[in-house]
Amino acid sequence: MTNKLLSRPSEFSSLLQRFFVDRLSTQKNVSPATIAAYRDTFRLLLRYAEQRIGKVPSKLTLGDFNANLVLAFLDFLEKERKNSIRSRNARLAAVHSFAKYACLQCPQAMNILQQILAIPMKRFEKPLVSCLSRDEMQALLSAPDSSTWCGLRDRLLLAILYNTGARVSEVIGIRVSDVTLEGSACIRLRGKGRKQRTIPIWKSTASEIRSWLKLQSLKPDQPLLPNRDGTTMTRSNVAERLAIAVLKATRQCPQLKAHRITPHSIRHATALHLLQSGIDITVIALWLGHESPTTTHIYVEADMAMKERVLAATSPVKTKRTRFKPSDSLLSFLEKL
Repeated sequence: MTNKLLSRPSEFSSLLQRFFVDRLSTQKNVSPATIAAYRDTFRLLLRYAEQRIGKVPSKLTLGDFNANLVLAFLDFLEKERKNSIRSRNARLAAVHSFAKYACLQCPQAMNILQQILAIPMKRFEKPLVSCLSRDEMQALLSAPDSSTWCGLRDRLLLAILYNTGARVSEVIGIRVSDVTLEGSACIRLRGKGRKQRTIPIWKSTASEIRSWLKLQSLKPDQPLLPNRDGTTMTRSNVAERLAIAVLKATRQCPQLKAHRITPHSIRHATALHLLQSGIDITVIALWLGHESPTTTHIYVEADMAMKERVLAATSPVKTKRTRFKPSDSLLSFLEKL
C-alpha cells in the first residue's frame, strides 16, 4: 500500500490540487494574494523537478517530492535565480504548508514529509532602515508634472502613499468608494490578511483627491488611481512611475542619489516622520497596519536624532570598571575560544 501511494503520479497530482482547492480556498479561505504566491512557488518547483528528475509535472509522484529535491530547489533559487534569502524563505513556507497538509492526508508518507518539514528557514542579516528626510520627501512629492494626466495621478499617488504609509498592494486597491471627503476626510485600506483600517488624510491630500475626481468620470467601484486603460495599476507600474519621479526630483535634490527608493521607502519615511513628531509607537503600528508594535521598532533603530538625545541626557560613569577574570581553568579555556 505504501509503495503504491508513493509511486502513483495521480496521487501526488490529486493531493496538490486538493491542497489549493480544499485546504487553501475552502477550509482556510486565504486571500487571492496568498494563493497566487503559493501557486508561483509550485510552478517553479515543478519546472525545476522536471529538469532535475526528467519527469513532466503530471508524472511526478509523492516519492519524488522529498527533502533532497526541496533543498536542491532552494539552492537553485538563491544561486541561479539570484533570489534573496527572504524570497527563499517565503517559497519554503509554501512548501512547508503543503507538506503539513500531505501529512494529514497521507500518513504513509509521513517519513518523507517530516524530512521536508525539518528544513529550517535561513537566517539573514536585517539592515537598518534608510529613510528619506522631510526635504527629500518634499522634493519627491513635487516632482511629477501636474500639467499632464499621468503627472496629476502620480502626484496623488505619492501624496497618498506618504500620507497613509500604505503598502503598494493597499494603494492600488483603493476604490473611489473607499474615500470619504465630507467631515473628517479619510481613506479605507485593505491590508494583509484581509484586515481593513481607516487612515485620516491631510487637507492638502483631500484637496488633491477632490480636484482629481472633478477631472475624472470614475464610478464608486472603480480604482481611485487607474492606469491609462482605466484598470487597476500594477506593482511594476507604480515602481516605474516612482522611478520617473525620483529621476526628476534628484535634479533638484541631489541627496536622493544616496538612497535606493522604492514604494516601500515612502512607507518607511511616513513611519519615521511620525515617530520624530512624537507619535507613540503603538499608534504608528496601527497607522501602518502592523500586527505587532514590535515590527515598528525598526524605525526607532533608524532614528539617529532620538539616539543622540538619549546620549545627551546621559553622562559617562566615572567609576573605573575591572574585567572579571575566571579562576577556573575550564572557564579560562572557554573564554579564549
